[in-house]
This record gives sequence, C-alpha cells and structure tokens, in this order.
Amino acid sequence: MPTHTSPIRSRSFECFDRACRVLVGGVNSPVRAFGAVGGKPVFVASAQGPNIIDVDGNVYIDLVGTWGPAIVGHAHPVVVEAVQRAVAEGLSFGASCEAELILAEMITEALPSIELVRFVNSGTEATMSAIRLARASTGRSKVIKFVGCYHGHVDGLLVAAGSGASTLGVPDSSGIPHEIASLTLLAAFNDPVAVEQILGDHGDEVAAILVEPIAGNMGFVVPVDGFLEGLRALCDSYGCLLVFDEVMTGFRVGWGGYQVICGIQPDLTCLGKVIGGGMPVAAYAGRRELMELVSPLGPMYQAGTLSGNPVGMASGIATLQLCRAAGFYVSLHTKSQRLADGLQAAADEAGIAVQTGAKGGMLGLAFTDKPVRNYTDAQACDHELFAKFFHAMLDRAVWLPPSGYETMFISSAHDDDCINQIIAAAAESFRIIQE
Repeated sequence: MPTHTSPIRSRSFECFDRACRVLVGGVNSPVRAFGAVGGKPVFVASAQGPNIIDVDGNVYIDLVGTWGPAIVGHAHPVVVEAVQRAVAEGLSFGASCEAELILAEMITEALPSIELVRFVNSGTEATMSAIRLARASTGRSKVIKFVGCYHGHVDGLLVAAGSGASTLGVPDSSGIPHEIASLTLLAAFNDPVAVEQILGDHGDEVAAILVEPIAGNMGFVVPVDGFLEGLRALCDSYGCLLVFDEVMTGFRVGWGGYQVICGIQPDLTCLGKVIGGGMPVAAYAGRRELMELVSPLGPMYQAGTLSGNPVGMASGIATLQLCRAAGFYVSLHTKSQRLADGLQAAADEAGIAVQTGAKGGMLGLAFTDKPVRNYTDAQACDHELFAKFFHAMLDRAVWLPPSGYETMFISSAHDDDCINQIIAAAAESFRIIQE
C-alpha cells in the first residue's frame, strides 16, 4: 500500500469547482463538503462491493456505505437485478403496487412493535410524520429530543442537532421560528433523570420522546444500561409516546433493529436507509390503533407522490432478503468488532488515545481517552486530529466519513483482506499524525 504519495484527484477538484457555480456550496448535503476535515471533496464515479471509485479512477475501501444503506455492499448483483426488473416495468405509478405490501410484510414480521407501515421517501419525512402522529394521538404539542441526536432537517427537530449541523458549527439552523423550536425540549443522551425532570415540569404537554436507540450522529454512542428502559417507563407513566428513530439502526445492527436486541418496544418506529437498499425509501410505523389515525383511515394527513414507488420497494425487498440469510448479522458484527479492535490496537501502539465500539454493521472511532456517553463528550473529542487521520486514510485508499461526528459502516462485502488493509492503513496513519 503506497504511503509516500497522495492519489491524484485533479478531476474531482475540477468537478467541485464546477459544482460551486451551480450547486449550493458545491454539494447537495452539507457533510459532503469536507467542512469538518478541510480540503476539497472527492467526486465519486462508481461503487462496487466494498469499494468506491472516484472520477480520477482511485479506488477506496468504503466505510461510509452511502451513510448506512449499503449493508450488502455496493451494486450487489441480486439487488441490481431486482431494480433492473422493476425499472423495466415502470419507474413510478402513483398508485399501489404489490411490492409495497411485500416489503411492509417483511417489516411487520421482523419487528413485533409494528402492525401497520406507511412508506415515505426519507428519514426526515419519517420523523416529521411520526411526530405529527404523536401529537394527533395525544393532543399534546411538545416533544423531547436528545442533544446530539439527529432526526433529519425537520424544523422542530433541528434544535442543537448533531451530524451536519455540528460540522457547520451551527447547532441551531436559521429559518426556524422560535415558536416552533420552543416546542422541542432538550435532554442529554443517556440521562433519564434529566428526562424525568422535564416531564415533571411539562408532562401534560409532551406528546413524545424521540430517540436514536444508538446515537449515530455524534459519533457512535450506545445507550447505558437502563437508559432506554427508563424512557419506556417514563412514557408509560406520563402518557406520552416513545418513538425510536431507527433510520440508521433498523436492519443495520441486527434483523429488525436495535429494539429487537434490547427487547424494548417503542410506540412508533422510524425506518430508512437499509430498508431501501440505497434507494430513497423510509417509513414510519407502529401499533394499529396509532397508525389508523393516519389518512385515509384517520384525521392526520400525510401523503407522498413517490412513496412506495416500485423501484425503491424492489431494492428494499432484495436487500432484506439477503440480510435474512442465516448468520448474516453474526458475520457482520464479527467483522465490525474485529475492525474496532484493530483500530484500537493500532492507536494504542502509536500512543494516540481513541475510543472504539461496534454493533452489527456500525462502528465508532472517537479521538479521546474517555468514553463518549453524550454530545458534550463528543464535542470534547479531538476533531482536529480526526481531520488529519481522515486525510491520511484517504491517501491510503480508505474512505472514512468526513466528520468525527459520524459513524462508520461495514458491509457483508468487506472480507478479511479489506479489514486487514484498513487496519494496516490506520496503523500507518496513526503513526504519521503522531509525528
């Protein structure tokens, strides 16, 4: 693996210069702009299996996985064939199709908390709709969310958010009226006592508690023992709904999602990413009596022209069928854990303090000597050192998320050779940034 020269990316840089003339900031999602790590972003030409290839022909081992959906690797032949068959029959109908019910049946069979599903096109749509449904169900207006948990760019949820907003250094977005933001109450992740205090003051006003069961937008932060159980108990006590945002963890950390692993059933669940296999597919779902409040059965209105489109459904069905194979998630977690252990050992050898962790196909790397339990801990990490590590790894053909606030993703296409190459690249990168 070359260590003395950087890959040539002249065409990527040319593309970015062109993009800045016609796209806002040269990108269509802020984190892609490399604002947290510096430099110009890389433009991608194609992706295959565990690899991503830029417009200059450089090949990288991909640990972004299109931010989660690519759980079986890029362009898996089974998924591609399913999508091609669907495309040949029509891109979108604006009417119901059989593929919608097949994917919905797979979801309801996998997740005991879910009886009815409504497909949408993005995680943002899913969380927005789930919050509207919680308000319709309870007649209350306020929502509790956790600092550092990101739930899309919904006005009322983009308050002290993580992910891209943190990268830009603006925890609150402009353009959001104070009246809307004031309906969102904030607590620290992994702090059920803070939630109980909020409910003690506002319990009869709170419609829902919205949480990522594993936080993936302030790094990789797992719930401490009793945290999610405490939220379930508080929701039951105060009559509000527990909403799990499993857009990232759903079918990524295990078959179904983290709620199956931890044994806690939320009232509503938001899904995305893996259930579309790379296509724009998401969903909100839950118990029958709640979901029947949604139009056309109930008074809560929500609609979408492209929701449940046949191409996205075909991609999701094919992807979940592959994930359902015996031993799939055991193998996936084994790879993630082996990589996490390898990164930890390489950092220790170089004398650099890091914290690593893995669950299913999710992986975390934080430049700190203390466990990361909440957003304050995530902010205290050495993000400048991460930026140096990012570029060192990019020069060694490993594609990392361009922000220390993001999670890495492993796919079933990452074999032992991939893991070995990543660990070797990390060992060299850790030594270089320590010099």
